[in-house]
Amino acid sequence: MRYFPIQLDIHGRPCLVVGGGRVGTRKAKSLISCGGHVTVVSPSVTDELRALAAAGDLTLLQREYDRLDLQGMFLVMGATDDETLNRRIRTDAERLKILCNIADRPELCDFILPAVVHRGDLVLTVSTSGRSPALAKKLRKDLQVQFGHEYTVFLSLMGAIRERLLADAHAPEEHKPIFERLVHSDILAWIREGRWSDIDRLLAEILGDGWRADELLAKNR
Repeated sequence: MRYFPIQLDIHGRPCLVVGGGRVGTRKAKSLISCGGHVTVVSPSVTDELRALAAAGDLTLLQREYDRLDLQGMFLVMGATDDETLNRRIRTDAERLKILCNIADRPELCDFILPAVVHRGDLVLTVSTSGRSPALAKKLRKDLQVQFGHEYTVFLSLMGAIRERLLADAHAPEEHKPIFERLVHSDILAWIREGRWSDIDRLLAEILGDGWRADELLAKNR
């Protein structure tokens, strides 16, 4: 296995995207959604990037890339169709020990980006190690069907239960059998079918009186 699978915390970190086209726009939006402080540098940019800049969601430098743009950055993503420029970005980033990703050029990357499915805080990723983006895309679509909105609700419910148990000073080692029972129950199907009374009955059976799904979910929004 060539790539070490990690999930990188970029919240509040400065991130640079070089390239203002469709690919650069997609990468900038992805970084923003994860809390990155994004700067985009490109002579030409999409209307969507202009709108994001106007809304204060990113910093837009509408000019050619300069290696000084990398100063203080946590990572850089190259999203241009200029092979010479992409290699310059890679060389500059390597010199400064900055994480670098160049679109569609895995040989120039410190990291590659998997296909992603989001269901609230549940994140499912698929990587073919750069061998077949088409297969990764297909698998992502399969996962989107397999893991529906009920997983968003279920994970939110599990998080709320965990927070309340910790607040009640339960020892963390006592939680494992509780969550094992919940995970292997029919709650996911009941969420899909809207059977909230059955969910409340199970919560009372496992956790005791005073546990209601609607109250737990309301507190975890």
